Amino acid sequence: MTRTISKVRLWTARVMSGIAILFMLLDSIMKLFKPAFVVDSTVSLGYQEHHILLMGILGLLSTILYALPRTTILGAILLTGYFGGVIATQVRLDAPLFSTILFPVYLAVLVWGGLCLRNEQVRKIFLCKNR
Repeated sequence: MTRTISKVRLWTARVMSGIAILFMLLDSIMKLFKPAFVVDSTVSLGYQEHHILLMGILGLLSTILYALPRTTILGAILLTGYFGGVIATQVRLDAPLFSTILFPVYLAVLVWGGLCLRNEQVRKIFLCKNR
């Protein structure tokens, strides 16, 4: 049984997901082109310059999978793992909690919140409903 969702909920989901997608596209594409400020900031986090391309590819692939309706759940899972790596990096550096460490958590809330609002199966999982 497929239920229709309200326009408000659908647009809220689209905006939430869209913000996360746009941020991750910008972040990943910048890593692919490697301007000086991206290289400098990534190296200051403890990564080597040759890691930047791989991080950009993984972020872009995860974001594309999230943006495509058929693979959106897989994309959300991969983005969650990516955000976990970002959190671990920031914790290791004793970064400020609310501005830096929790930023990937905010993105994850947008990713999963948007998905939950537009996908009944995901909503059932999070709300533990059997129907």
